[in-house]
Amino acid sequence: MEERTVVSFDYAIKYLLRDKADFVILSGFLSELLGRKVVVQAILESECNKVDKDEKTNRTDLKAQIDDGEIAVFEIQFYDEADFFSRVLYGIARAIIEQVPVGAKLYDVKKVYSVNIAYYDLGATREYLFNGKFDGFRGVNFTDEIIPFAQTLDIETGKGPKAYIHPEYYLILPNMFDEKMRNRFDEWVYVLKKSAVRSDFVAAGMEEVKLKLDLLNMQSSERKVYEKYLRNISSYYSALHTATVKGREEGREEGEKRKAREIAENLKNIGIPTPQIIKATGLTAKEIENM
Repeated sequence: MEERTVVSFDYAIKYLLRDKADFVILSGFLSELLGRKVVVQAILESECNKVDKDEKTNRTDLKAQIDDGEIAVFEIQFYDEADFFSRVLYGIARAIIEQVPVGAKLYDVKKVYSVNIAYYDLGATREYLFNGKFDGFRGVNFTDEIIPFAQTLDIETGKGPKAYIHPEYYLILPNMFDEKMRNRFDEWVYVLKKSAVRSDFVAAGMEEVKLKLDLLNMQSSERKVYEKYLRNISSYYSALHTATVKGREEGREEGEKRKAREIAENLKNIGIPTPQIIKATGLTAKEIENM
């Protein structure tokens, strides 16, 4: 089974996700973790500023806005530090408080997800994925329970119940992962542990991980050449569309093939894998091999 090495996830989320077009990777990660379709809308805050993919700092912090104004707070830590859970608490508290300016309605507070990745065991014996959340008040003397918002109407719409807004915590321990695939999110845990993507992975965002992290693994000069040809591909398809609209079909197919072969040859020369060249140009594997 083919396995492709990629740069570490913490480097990727700090530098790859500066471009809104690349939010699909973090969206895929959160979609598989939360079990629903998630769309990252903005990166709100990021503390650690690494300048090189091989630079090993102990932690990375990131805050992203997702659907309907909800917030995802990331804490990634490589080495054991006594204040880990204190920083988790601080990060989620800030994310809640900063949503509501002074004098605004507290009713507008949105749910915050705390996603914490630690590369040490934190006392776990074999589990690698933990979930924690506040699920209500329980009576001390009797069996009464009060579940927040279970019977509360939304004051804005008059409908109910209001969405559950208490924070939800996820703790991921990649080094504890036994590499057995129990669900699609385990593919992401594998990437976190091994900095590699297997050819059979199908989790949301994984195709983009393969392509984008291959790009980050390139030398600076190779990356510039590749990015230039990606721009050329974009211009090429734009030109084809313009020609089609104007009705200039004569010779279009041959010109399209010639340009595709030119792009494929340059991508092949800088070491881009054949499956990605096929995706970029539409050529067959045999056509690419014969170049």
